[in-house]
Amino acid sequence: MADEPGLRERSLEVMAKLFREGVKGDQMPGRRLAPEFFDLASSFCFGGFWSRPQLDIKSRSLATVSQLAALGRTDELKLHLQGAMNVGWTREELLEVLMQTSQYAGIPAAVQALNSAADVFGEDSAG
Repeated sequence: MADEPGLRERSLEVMAKLFREGVKGDQMPGRRLAPEFFDLASSFCFGGFWSRPQLDIKSRSLATVSQLAALGRTDELKLHLQGAMNVGWTREELLEVLMQTSQYAGIPAAVQALNSAADVFGEDSAG
């Protein structure tokens, strides 16, 4: 699927909406180590799935945030929390989703997710 015409272009379009200026190397150090892997993975993920018409980018973003929180994938969660705000989710809405994580993935998963949110939202994450 990575060779499909337009896949890379669609992935870049989705990522521009989600991440605006892109993901910096210091946020994903593995990108510097294996850039080809990240190009292939992002083409498949964002060009193949995120660009499907059945869900809009905002809805996919919230689904991704909740899945990453439940799985404890905090590095990616931080990136996707910022992306979720870029596509229109508020800090309060995202915090509510992260708190709900405790009921389905456990309190430790929610605590990790909320710690990641505090990093993204800044020290004054209460307001």
